[in-house]
Amino acid sequence: MATSHIEHKLRLLPDLPGCYLMKNKLGKIIYVGKAKNLKNRVRSYFKSSHEGKTAKLVSQIRDFETIITTNDKEAFLLEITLIQKHRPYYNIQLKQGNGGYPYIKITNERDPQLKIVNTIKKDGGYYFGPYPNVYAADETLHFLQKVYPLRRCNGYQHRPCLYYHMGQCLGACFKKVPKSEYQNQIRHIKSFLNGDVGIAKKMLTEKMKIAADSLQYERAAEIRDQLKYIEITVEKQKIISNDTTPRDIFNYYVNHGWISIQIFFIRQARLLKRVKRSFPIVDDPVETMEDFIGQFYSEENHQTPKEVLIPETLAADLISEAIGTPVRVPQRGQKKDLIDMAQKNAKLVLDEKFRLMELDNIKTKGAADELAVALNIASAKTIEAFDHSHIQGADIVSAMIQFVDGKPNKNAYRKYKLRNEDHADEAASTREVIRRRYTRLLKEHADLPDLILMDGGEIQLNAVKDVLENELGLEIPVAGMVKNDKHKTADLLFGQLDEHISLNPKSQAFYLVQRIQDEVHRFAINFHRQVHTKHSLSSELDTIEGVGPKTRSKLLNKFKTMKKIANAPINEIEALGINTKTAKNIKYSLNNIEK
Repeated sequence: MATSHIEHKLRLLPDLPGCYLMKNKLGKIIYVGKAKNLKNRVRSYFKSSHEGKTAKLVSQIRDFETIITTNDKEAFLLEITLIQKHRPYYNIQLKQGNGGYPYIKITNERDPQLKIVNTIKKDGGYYFGPYPNVYAADETLHFLQKVYPLRRCNGYQHRPCLYYHMGQCLGACFKKVPKSEYQNQIRHIKSFLNGDVGIAKKMLTEKMKIAADSLQYERAAEIRDQLKYIEITVEKQKIISNDTTPRDIFNYYVNHGWISIQIFFIRQARLLKRVKRSFPIVDDPVETMEDFIGQFYSEENHQTPKEVLIPETLAADLISEAIGTPVRVPQRGQKKDLIDMAQKNAKLVLDEKFRLMELDNIKTKGAADELAVALNIASAKTIEAFDHSHIQGADIVSAMIQFVDGKPNKNAYRKYKLRNEDHADEAASTREVIRRRYTRLLKEHADLPDLILMDGGEIQLNAVKDVLENELGLEIPVAGMVKNDKHKTADLLFGQLDEHISLNPKSQAFYLVQRIQDEVHRFAINFHRQVHTKHSLSSELDTIEGVGPKTRSKLLNKFKTMKKIANAPINEIEALGINTKTAKNIKYSLNNIEK
């Protein structure tokens, strides 16, 4: 339901194109969208019913603002800029659209080099890729460095480098290499990376024959391996096009409020890589897809190809203007077949996701329902579990986790540094954490759990009941998770008489309790290690002469661990404002500790 503030703003919306920015109660921008008609689009969020991700977005909107543009294209370009600037949470495709695929780069220098890079910069270099994985790019790079060498050394050093002697450097290490020599090599490299491997194969075959005729069998075998590499690595992909134009292909499939996107990277006339994305949508599917493509190429690691192919439902002119490259809608032939194949793959991915989600929901929710039946309680939809952790009584902590419908709800996890310092008094520790947790929920009028699980036996169980019933007046079912001699879940303690409730070890309810017990133990242990490590580091540093609280804080903030402090050079320690004598004391003391 729109507030009066939003109602007033809705009446003032213009019938014009532009962008809108949705804000939450903190004034933070959580979604950016574009519209051909701002009045109709923005009003639809508050005047229509929604489901899924859109409903969740609308529930968090407390204000909005609009920016009018001259036409649809300006709105599209402005939207890209606004999303890049504000990174709104609900423009979720941005979080998933940045793939880290490697490229091979020919640097733009007087003496150019071949490199593998993960980001593309506008620095005049030539970029080829993306490659399916680092190994494929690495192998291709090594092959090119052997067959078409450029510069491998750091530059002029008065003498030939090792790579020059190996035939893998043109000699910038000791002489001025003519630009024409580099240009000739670069021409061959470009041709090879664009799919023309015939020249390289012919040249290598001739070299292998010469080496064999000269009885240089090791050299001939090395060249034979290079030829084999071309066959199994460069040529293994089936040629799917009649030209070598680098192109990307986009298509999508929509169902149940989700969009599934497929991107095919065609390089060297081959399908080199496929990327898939799927996420809930909060806008029109066509506009979501157009936005996705625009944002995809605004990410610095995505190089715009020579051509982009899209389905006919999308606006090719709009996208082309946004990304600055030709965008086409194929109607027939190989390109149309690829568009259709991308959509089939998108549908397959989404159908599979829904099947897995359905199976997972049946399994996890069924486990919670099964547990409720075993304990004879109304529901086990929301379960909260507690565990304590300490080492010989030091740094006592407690942790709470929450499972909803059989799945962990990590946003609700909580950590507690206990004020009770007697580790032997398990009851006191339990009373403290239960009192703190549920007193807070009562004050906040928050929902209470359907079931509380304690990692422990009768002592912890009775302490929980005492606080809930006698102090807070709450009637929440409580069960204790009992372990066997192998520290695994055996059964539950439950009821007025703390009876043992045995669960079928092959049941989903048993597996759920086991997952909860393992998870709360893991969470408590990890929290305890953080606290204990911090205290241990502090105590070790406190024993060093000249180190006080301020110096200790500087060291820990800079180096994080004792090992890094011990290995740090004296000048780095002094750079923190620590005098030479104290710096030497720190190094001497910690290195003795390490030994």
